[in-house]
Amino acid sequence: MSEFIVFFIIIGMSAFQYFMATRNSIILGAIIPILFTAVMTWMFTTSRIESMTKYIVLLLVGLIILIEEWVRGRKSLQKRRQKELDIMKAKDL
Repeated sequence: MSEFIVFFIIIGMSAFQYFMATRNSIILGAIIPILFTAVMTWMFTTSRIESMTKYIVLLLVGLIILIEEWVRGRKSLQKRRQKELDIMKAKDL
């Protein structure tokens, strides 16, 4: 694959992970990391990734990026909820 295609896939995957993390259900944020782990394991078992070290590094870096996007999405959701709560409290007064 071209490096540009891989780059856009990574950007798209991160954006989708952030979007899923900002939904109400916490479980939705786990879908992409589980799929990522499954695809990486499949690529390793079918010898598309030759080295165990390369597999582990790619898996760890990918999961760190996806988990970071999940954390940022959850924080964004929490801030949005708090802002809505503050608006509701202000209207009650």
